[in-house]
Amino acid sequence: MAAKERRFNFHWGRGVVAEEAKFEGEHHVPAIQLLKYDEGGAEGDVAVRFCFFNQRGRFQRSPLMMSEGDLDQMRKSLEQTPELRQLLKRLISD
Repeated sequence: MAAKERRFNFHWGRGVVAEEAKFEGEHHVPAIQLLKYDEGGAEGDVAVRFCFFNQRGRFQRSPLMMSEGDLDQMRKSLEQTPELRQLLKRLISD
C-alpha cells in the first residue's frame, strides 16, 4: 500500500512533504523535512523544515532541539532521504 501524501499549507504557498528523516526519541520525535511547493505562488520552490512531533504524533510549534546523542539516529534516518541529504550537505560544504 502506498504511503498517504502529506501536505502542508503556509500563507505563501502549499505543497507536499517529499522526504522526511525522523526517529523516536525519549521525549519527542525530531524530524527534518524536504518541502516541495506546488501551489499558491511558490510553485517549484523547495525548503528544509527542522521540526518535531510529540510522542502522540502531533506537530509542535517550537524549535527543534536534539542532543548530541540524537545525531547518530538522525544521520541513520537521513540515509533514506537522498534529496534532503544533498541539500543538507550544502550547509557544510564549500
